[in-house]
Amino acid sequence: MLKEKVEKLAEKVFEENNSLFLISLEVNSANHIKIVLDGDEGVSVNDCIMVSRAIEHNLDREEEDFSLEVTSAGVSEPLLMPRQFKKNLGRRLKVKTQDDKFEGDLLSADDKEIKLSWKAREPKPVGKGKVTVQKEAVLPYADIVEAKVKITF
Repeated sequence: MLKEKVEKLAEKVFEENNSLFLISLEVNSANHIKIVLDGDEGVSVNDCIMVSRAIEHNLDREEEDFSLEVTSAGVSEPLLMPRQFKKNLGRRLKVKTQDDKFEGDLLSADDKEIKLSWKAREPKPVGKGKVTVQKEAVLPYADIVEAKVKITF
């Protein structure tokens, strides 16, 4: 019951602030509510405060006691939604599928798949030595087991 109320309140908040979107919403047996959000231009502390207030001020603690935690998707968290991939265009990703692992620059992302590009050293077709070649892979979201942004310093 509490989860349904929170989901409706969260839907309203994200409709009013369409640059933000919900990654996950959990309510455990002790009524601890955890909301993870992301945004097309990132998430500020003020965004988390706004979402927290919009939900907390519309729930009655006299009716049901609860705790509320609103956080942004961390940089080390996997990308889960097409919208997250789209906001990370041009960044380097590490992607695992059932059969393979890829690390490359995110060239494109739509609602069905992503396209990665990277350079690889391969043996020359004729003679000894290696040559650098440009590789690309198109990966449907259904094939992706995990995808993370690779942080470089």
